[in-house]
Amino acid sequence: MTSAGRPAPARAHVLTLNAGSSSIKYALFARDELAAPVFAGQVEGIGLPGGVATHDAAMARVLDELNARQERVVAVGHRIVHGGARLVRPVRIDDAVVAQMSELIPLAPLHQAHNVAGVRASRNAFAGVPQVACFDTAFHVGQPELNRRFALPQALFDAGVRRYGFHGLSYESVFAQLLADDPVRAQGRVVIAHLGNGASMCAMHHGRSVATTMSFSPLDGLPMGTRCGRLDAAVVLYLIQQQGRGVDEVQRLLFRESGLLGLSGVSSDMRELEASKVTAAAMAIDYFVEHALRELAGMAAALRGIDTLVFTGGIGEHAANVRQRIVDGTAWMGPVDVQVLRADEEAVIARHTAALV
Repeated sequence: MTSAGRPAPARAHVLTLNAGSSSIKYALFARDELAAPVFAGQVEGIGLPGGVATHDAAMARVLDELNARQERVVAVGHRIVHGGARLVRPVRIDDAVVAQMSELIPLAPLHQAHNVAGVRASRNAFAGVPQVACFDTAFHVGQPELNRRFALPQALFDAGVRRYGFHGLSYESVFAQLLADDPVRAQGRVVIAHLGNGASMCAMHHGRSVATTMSFSPLDGLPMGTRCGRLDAAVVLYLIQQQGRGVDEVQRLLFRESGLLGLSGVSSDMRELEASKVTAAAMAIDYFVEHALRELAGMAAALRGIDTLVFTGGIGEHAANVRQRIVDGTAWMGPVDVQVLRADEEAVIARHTAALV
């Protein structure tokens, strides 16, 4: 109680939200202690049988949880996959920012629409509470221009056809952990391998992104759970011009039916592939390892060497056999310090949000 006999005001909190196609992950941080969440949770099954119907309904669940705990939310931070050429740092969300994020939906069709739906639902649920968008692409903005370009005319680069890079909140989290553990080594030539259902690598020097494997969209680079990764652009032309496939069909193929799932015909989940006796499942794992090694070599080349390799993400942290095969394949690079760290994207979002509000 206060000296006047009134209850003390509830502690101020920052809420972080990561809205996907069928779930909203959330975490609540005390405004004056952002190192670890007070609690975290997830609403699953959005739009699925037995689940809630919409992102608005899912946000109502989150709001019920907060109300039950009598928590006071003073700011909300969102993970947004694509910021494009204009949204290059965390920003306060208003109608104009929502419109800009919506324009980028075609560049990240698996993520961006659901991120924006989560923002809209959150603005309805927390009317008047400041909200902040944190972009996965922002971490890579300072890359050398050579690494941000395709070999296409200048007019297309100026129009936004460029390499953006993704998983930036994950990379920022891992770098912060490296910096806290060994500041000197953290400033060296570091490659972080974010390996999961979505997978990419980032080459870093002095804590800055130098190059990364994803580019214009989260489709490029490494093979992923359902995404093809690096692909000759002529394949897309062939599918459309010679096989008569529509654009929507090709998009579905490349984003949802390829990668580990397409190769194996079994699953997009590395755990299921490792447990499977199907020959194609083993081939899919071999393919993943082989192309991880090729992409890693490219990242090392961008840095002109490598001192530290960090694994994170579901596969990077938990698929020990896959991780060891990749490490074994780097022997030709010379001594490399190998670490496994868990990215804490929510804490990064909370810090950026608190700083802006």
